Amino acid sequence: MPEIYPIGGGKGGVGKSFIVASLGAFLAKQGHKVVLVDLDLGAANLHTFLGIKNPECGLDRYLSKKDKSLEHAAAPTSVQNLSVITSLHCSFDIANLLYAQKQKIINAIRKLPYDYVLLDLGPGTYYNTLDFFLTSDNGILVLTPELPSIENSFHFIKAIYLRKLKQIIKQHNFNSMVKTVAAELNHATSNSNDIIRTILKYEPEKEDFLRGKLSELKIKLILNFCRKNFNPKLGDSIKVTFNQHFYSDFEFLGNIRFNDSTYVSLLSKYFFVLKHPDAPTSIDIKEIAYRITGGEKIVAS
Repeated sequence: MPEIYPIGGGKGGVGKSFIVASLGAFLAKQGHKVVLVDLDLGAANLHTFLGIKNPECGLDRYLSKKDKSLEHAAAPTSVQNLSVITSLHCSFDIANLLYAQKQKIINAIRKLPYDYVLLDLGPGTYYNTLDFFLTSDNGILVLTPELPSIENSFHFIKAIYLRKLKQIIKQHNFNSMVKTVAAELNHATSNSNDIIRTILKYEPEKEDFLRGKLSELKIKLILNFCRKNFNPKLGDSIKVTFNQHFYSDFEFLGNIRFNDSTYVSLLSKYFFVLKHPDAPTSIDIKEIAYRITGGEKIVAS
């Protein structure tokens, strides 16, 4: 089974797709076999960050059964060992994915014959996005140093926890009252502590089990668009705050410095980290790639 990293954000515009493409390139350059899957359904643009104008194959071929396996829907990129599965050519109603289709995609992702699979998710807390984020326990959340982005990320994690709780209750032996209560809970009005307290009113003996299951989530944080005047310790502070409110062990992977040229690369359709490998932005992402794989730390100059 591959190492799967769903990469999401509480809201759009945090540079998620750029990070997915760049991380994939550096993981591939370490010698790992990597595939990127564009699951921003209805707004696919990951291929543009890879410098690909019009990929011929993609998720549409798998869903329509033209390709028997999801692996066959992968297209090569200009980086050795790096492939991409785009949703660019999917029908307009792909954003309203049926449950059976979603499960088909998730099951196929878990069987992909790659070392690393990076999932580029859409923004927000739609069920499809949350379920794709929960494809594995190793999710990555991208946020920016601004307060609205931090707050959106907090609400995104709340939604992930509630979705995970509902999955746990559905898949394990809880009584009918707990299942009824869980179905009525809303992440917009409930936090994880309230949710667990509500459940434990009916089955107090399940507390250790619930906490153990939730602690399996290993959510990592990346702070993007860091300008010169930002606090370099902000990411660690956010991690501490999240650890106080949730049952997971959050990890801060690092800051990524802002660079105007990233926008130019998107408009010009070239792969930024390949053209500017020594730029501070590229060095930061390369260091994060090494942290993910447990390799040596690269010291930025």
